[in-house]
Amino acid sequence: MLLLALVGALVLTMSAGHPAERASLIRWYALSWALFGAAVWTLRKVPARQAVFLVVAGAVAVTATGLLAPPTTSTDSYRYVWDGRVQAAGVSPYTYAPADPALLPLRDRWLFPEGADCDFPYRYAVHSGPAARTCTLINRPDVHTIYPPLAELYFLVVHRLAPEDGRYEPFQVGGALLAFGTSLVLLATVRRRAADRSVDRRAWWVACWAWCPAVPLEAVNNAHVDILGVLLTVAAMALLSRHKVRGGLLLGAATAVKFVPALALPGALSGLLATRGPSVRRRALGALAVVGPAVLVVALAYLPYVLASRASVLGYLFGYLNEEGYDDTGTGGARYALLRLVLPGAAALPAALVLLAVAAVLVLRRGDAARPWRGALVVTGVAFLLFTPGYPWYALLVVALVAFDGRWEWLGIPPAGAAAYLGVHEHAGTAAYAVAALAVVAGSVVRARRACPALSLPERS
Repeated sequence: MLLLALVGALVLTMSAGHPAERASLIRWYALSWALFGAAVWTLRKVPARQAVFLVVAGAVAVTATGLLAPPTTSTDSYRYVWDGRVQAAGVSPYTYAPADPALLPLRDRWLFPEGADCDFPYRYAVHSGPAARTCTLINRPDVHTIYPPLAELYFLVVHRLAPEDGRYEPFQVGGALLAFGTSLVLLATVRRRAADRSVDRRAWWVACWAWCPAVPLEAVNNAHVDILGVLLTVAAMALLSRHKVRGGLLLGAATAVKFVPALALPGALSGLLATRGPSVRRRALGALAVVGPAVLVVALAYLPYVLASRASVLGYLFGYLNEEGYDDTGTGGARYALLRLVLPGAAALPAALVLLAVAAVLVLRRGDAARPWRGALVVTGVAFLLFTPGYPWYALLVVALVAFDGRWEWLGIPPAGAAAYLGVHEHAGTAAYAVAALAVVAGSVVRARRACPALSLPERS
């Protein structure tokens, strides 16, 4: 019943995507998270066979809710449609910005409305002549694409497979398939690790991903390409303990979709700097078996676009980092929100880099090579708490890494990003990230006490 209520709340969330209904969307989305938490907690007591059935059935139902409405809170999928169309015409997406007159023959009235159609929200003006009034649904139409090469390849593949009248819907369907595929990979990995599948009840871990409200909203409804990077990262983590080269190839492919999965690399190299264990030579060879293929995949992915465009294949990346305040040395901005509470503005970026490096080194020294996802979760989660990004779809990777072994305390990060993105108050994101950080600390203390009872306080007689 909790799962059915969650599906209903998500349906109402998707239907409240109009800008005028932002408050309604926030209410229904918050309720979805509450129902999600209750449903997953209840699933912990369900026997293994029934739990697996519920996880899969729930994954189908929850994922499908994202297909019920146009993109609710993001217009990024319109850029995906355009980049796929440009590539199908034989042009590198890194060569021209969408507003460039060189691409006029590729425009249509849906992506580039004219006249009174430009009066609707989320229309961006473009120049098309002295007498014409033209706009576009594509955000930042005057800048080159920011997406890495395998993301661009995905856009082209979806364009080729989509019907001629397909718009954003094919990308929503693609996101749904990738999200459900991620659930299946996680479930197979968790079940394979179980010593006795007849009594193992760890399927609820996978529900942390399969039923998470962020998945249908960001991966399906908004169709963010991050879901492809998440699936590849999950597959890489599942393979790394047994097949380092294959895991490295998949991790490199994930990074060539979106750069966020690169944060999982220290987890992939967990234990590399440990004082005990295999010899230094064996550990170095193991690291090379992961890093070498990953770097090779990224390089080979970029090569065709470099040769085709002869322009900066990093596109708008540096402009985006500046626009979002990641290189900000002042006292304002939403980035480094938690660090700015205790440090001067100019010290936030150096402090974030140092603390992130410390987290990576700890994972390299003390991480579990048999469970690389744990180290990947620590480094990725710490990065989110330090940099406090305002785009919740980035945190899809955190949700997937949580689902490997149920470290639920990190699940506060995705709603914190949503609060920063959707919040009606300027400090909503900071408060939400603070709560997320406290949850991580509390969860870590609880786990430490369970692992080492001597850390618990003695009872009074």
